[in-house]
Amino acid sequence: MDFTLKIFQNLLQTFIKNQFQFTTFHNYIRKLSNTKTANSTPQHLNTSTSISKPLNTSTSKLLNFSPSKLIILRHDVDRIPENALQTAIIEHELGIQGTYYFRVVPESYDLQIMDKIAELGHEIGYHYEDVDLAIKNYELRITNYELQKDELIDAAYESFCENLEMFRKNFDIKTICMHGSPRSKYDNKLIWSKYDYRELGIIGEPYFDIDFTEFAYYTDTGRRWDGNSVSVRDKVDSRQYAVGSRQNLVNSKEYGVGSKEGDKVTRNELRVTSGKWPRFRKTIEIIKAVEEEKFPQKAMITVHPQRWTDDPVLWVKELVWQNVKNIVKWGIVKVGSME
Repeated sequence: MDFTLKIFQNLLQTFIKNQFQFTTFHNYIRKLSNTKTANSTPQHLNTSTSISKPLNTSTSKLLNFSPSKLIILRHDVDRIPENALQTAIIEHELGIQGTYYFRVVPESYDLQIMDKIAELGHEIGYHYEDVDLAIKNYELRITNYELQKDELIDAAYESFCENLEMFRKNFDIKTICMHGSPRSKYDNKLIWSKYDYRELGIIGEPYFDIDFTEFAYYTDTGRRWDGNSVSVRDKVDSRQYAVGSRQNLVNSKEYGVGSKEGDKVTRNELRVTSGKWPRFRKTIEIIKAVEEEKFPQKAMITVHPQRWTDDPVLWVKELVWQNVKNIVKWGIVKVGSME
C-alpha cells in the first residue's frame, strides 16, 4: 500500500541512508541569500530587499552549507492538519526539518497543531489563495478580466496582507506558497504581477525563488508522483520559474499570469521540459531510484499530509475522494489545453 505513514518513513530513511540532507525552504533561501551576499561587491547589494540580508547570526554555517545531495521538504496542509502533525513527528524523530504551509481556511488552520509542529523545529508558512478568497469574500463579479484585473489584484493583496498579519501574530512567517485552487479560473500568483512580497518581509515563494533547472520537483498531487495530467497549477517549468525570472514572468503579456492564455503557455512549455528529470508513479519507485543512485541530487519534494495515513478507513476514504477529484481536475486541464 502506498501513502501510508510507514512507507513515508521508509522514504525519508532511504534518503538519509543515501547521504541526502533535508532543509526547510526558509533555510535554503537564507543560505542562497548569504552566498550571494558573500560573493557580491558592496555596490551590487540591494539593501532595500530583505532577501539580501542574513536573517540570523549563523552566517558561517550557512555559507558552508552546500551539500551535494539536498531535499527541500515542503508540506501543503490543505486539510486534516492532524495528519500534518503525524508527519512532523516522524520527521523530527529522524532529525529532519521541513516547511509546513497552512491555508487560512478552517479545514487547514489549526493553531494548536501549528504550534506543536513549530515546536518540533519545522517552519510554518502561509499557503495563500487570496485571489480566490477575494472573489468570494468581496463578492467580486469578474465579467471583463482585462478591465477588472487591477480591482481583483488590489482586493487579493488586501486579503493577503490581512491573513499574513493574522499568521504573524503567532509565527515568524518568512516564506509563502501558492495554493492551487483548482476550481478557480484565476491563478493565486496573480497578486505578484503588481505587488512585491519582499516588501512585506517575505524572502521566498517556491514557484518564483527556486531554480528548477537545478532542482527537480516532485509532488504527490493526485495521489501519485507523476500527476501533471490531474494537477491544474501545482507544477513547474524549468525555464519559466528560473530564479530571477519573477518580474519577467509576472509583467509579461505573453504569459499573462492568471489568464487562460497564460495557463496554456505554461502547459505547453511544461511539455517541452518535463523530460529533464526522471518520472515516478509510486513512492516505492522513488525509494528504488534513491537506492540505485538514479534520483536527482537536488529536489523539492511536496507532500500533502492528508494523503498519508495508517488508518485503513481514512486511507480508503482519501483514495476514493482523490479519484473523484482527479477525474474533475483532468477535465479542467483537458478543457484548458483545448482553449
